Amino acid sequence: MPKAGIIYNDAKEIACKVAFELREKLIARGLDVSMATGVGGILEYSCPERPVCHARIEQLIPPNFDSEVSFSIVLGGDGTVLSAFRQLAPCGIPLLTVNTGHMGFLTETYINQLPQAIEKLLCCDYEIEERSMLTVQVFREKTLLWEALCLNEMVVHREPLTSMCHFEIEIGRHAPVDIAADGVIISTPTGSTAYSLSAGGPVLTPDVPALQLAPICPHSLASRALVFSEKEPVNIFPATPNRMVMVVDGNGGCHIFPEDRIYIERSRYSARFIRLQPPEFFRILREKLGWGLPHIAKPNSVELP
Repeated sequence: MPKAGIIYNDAKEIACKVAFELREKLIARGLDVSMATGVGGILEYSCPERPVCHARIEQLIPPNFDSEVSFSIVLGGDGTVLSAFRQLAPCGIPLLTVNTGHMGFLTETYINQLPQAIEKLLCCDYEIEERSMLTVQVFREKTLLWEALCLNEMVVHREPLTSMCHFEIEIGRHAPVDIAADGVIISTPTGSTAYSLSAGGPVLTPDVPALQLAPICPHSLASRALVFSEKEPVNIFPATPNRMVMVVDGNGGCHIFPEDRIYIERSRYSARFIRLQPPEFFRILREKLGWGLPHIAKPNSVELP
């Protein structure tokens, strides 16, 4: 019997209602259906009193989800999509993302289009778009304190009421650089339209095999966003005595101390998006962020008497 999955945001009434209705419809079509909430992909926080506090990446896979699941449907907003990929990317399960939120930058379709989308799924009339993910790990000497899968970005920044921080950053075998800023962002091409964009970084199309480093409020005109090969691992060392905070995908993270090291590399797992039509990234940029909209002509100037 073919297997399918459903991940839904149980904090939204409409997502819950649609999830259980969809489950019955898929069962009626002869599928074995597993369900889970997006809560399972929420990352744990580490704290100074209990620094080793992490769930290993593969431990986030929900029960009854495995590589035999042909596809999974995600009902929620971008946060649920990020959570679902943390849960299912290790299994290689492709996801059809259905927007029940607001922005829905990462979603493929809407609830009112779900019946047509299901028919395409069952007929295998779709493409799969693979996007890079990151593995983010925090070490203290040789002890792994925390790790997570990341689809958008890793951010490390100063705490409130503390001064600007220094970061020593090593990219691959290149010479280390020192950046003085409120924080730094390491993002994937998918994350280039998220926090990194707000920090002044460029937009990368999803197929570009690159990562980017974007300083947050740098104290130098020379510190600007840097795009580099995704094959290059990154080590970040705090070069300041102040405690800092690391956040992954805006969801969870841990405190970073001067003796810690943050290690980032492209993950061996990929985010596999189900596309019901050929991916068109510029259309999404235009619809969601207003990029490339035609200019409105200025009215003709009128001479005053």
